[in-house]
Amino acid sequence: MAKASSKKTASAPHSGAGEDESARGRLLSAATHLFCKNGINATGIDAIIEEAGTAKTTLYKLFGSKTNLVNAVLESEGRQWREWFIGAMEEGGGDAQTKLARIFPALKSWFAEERFYGCPFINAVGEHDKDAKQFRNIALKHKKIVLGHIEKLAGELGSTEPTVLAHQLGLIIDGAIVAAMISRDPGVADTAALTAGPLLGQAKAKKKRAADQLEAV
Repeated sequence: MAKASSKKTASAPHSGAGEDESARGRLLSAATHLFCKNGINATGIDAIIEEAGTAKTTLYKLFGSKTNLVNAVLESEGRQWREWFIGAMEEGGGDAQTKLARIFPALKSWFAEERFYGCPFINAVGEHDKDAKQFRNIALKHKKIVLGHIEKLAGELGSTEPTVLAHQLGLIIDGAIVAAMISRDPGVADTAALTAGPLLGQAKAKKKRAADQLEAV
């Protein structure tokens, strides 16, 4: 390689950083698609770099290993999914019941997407050693944030046990995701909404009874 001029040398770090960032984005995008579609174990490094249009050395330079790339994909996917999911609940405002009721229409729109392959966290834990903590810890971190927001809304709704209600809704959400992945039927979300309805109704009714009792005092 010819020696760069002084002008090019000065700008090289910025150019290199930009190239690395571009390559990192392509590798994350390619790995996300292939991991979700085909599975982590079934996806080799060669398939990822071919789809990303990068060299194998670039992948190892930026991520160090396939395991690190998997971790980066899960972290990135989790962050983007949480932003979308929580945003879908909060968009348009309204009371807690209104926000919680938006969960299942949002899931239905996700289930209907061409590239819906289920939850990457459920998939990652499902296809690896069940005693391994590596991906489980990332999945639990993701789940804690999601359930934390649902729990906050459950408290605002008037639930006397918002943590329990959040976990009940979480189980319905996870079940719907798995069922939709298997059946390829977005309508699973409608059934999930019917299942969750009585839980939300009970919490709201308890809040109303408590308010009525206060007024009667």
